[in-house]
Amino acid sequence: MTVKLLGIETATEACSAAVLVDGEVVERFEVSPRKHNELILPMCEAVLADAGISLKQLDGIAFGCGPGAFTGIRIAASVTQGIALAHDLPVASISTLANLAYQADEVEVDELIMPAIDARMDEIYWGLYKRTRDSVELVAEERVQLPGEVSVVDSISCGLGTGWGAYKQVLQQRVNSDRENIIEDALPHAKVTVQLAKNKYLSQQMVDAMHALPVYLRNQVVHQKK
Repeated sequence: MTVKLLGIETATEACSAAVLVDGEVVERFEVSPRKHNELILPMCEAVLADAGISLKQLDGIAFGCGPGAFTGIRIAASVTQGIALAHDLPVASISTLANLAYQADEVEVDELIMPAIDARMDEIYWGLYKRTRDSVELVAEERVQLPGEVSVVDSISCGLGTGWGAYKQVLQQRVNSDRENIIEDALPHAKVTVQLAKNKYLSQQMVDAMHALPVYLRNQVVHQKK
């Protein structure tokens, strides 16, 4: 079954767009903080052109829903909803932490992965995932915490993300991890967003555009939004 999906990821300092067509992925990726708003639409146009398809030919669209930078998440959500509503496309919301966990491709099935994103304010966004046969599965709630408050009993096979880059020493004191398998500079990629979205599309878990909402873990941000 041929699946054609567009993916958008702007939740961190990395900005990217990708198209998945029949198992092949085309991506544009750039680390460019504070320029996501001007980069993302041209990136979408470029990957669609590279893949040789139009928006009308897509089966769906996916975006990195957070956690991450407030502005970046809002950009991805608004662009996604705009395209989806205009072209009557279903949407998949993909966690940025799941995106990172999926990149731990050397981890065996059922082994644990801990993605962590630097949340500023001396905190990290983190979660605990396990590798499945073709994806990753959340096994401990995503949360925002001080690195010194993180506690994981089971052994971690891989840690990824800027949270590890900023607080590696503290986290390794709090987590039983493989010290040789820490990827400190890992960033979310739209090419992963579309891969994870494909699973949702095939299992009919995509939703209407109006139900594709950003995920904020900081209470103060949620309260402001309300």
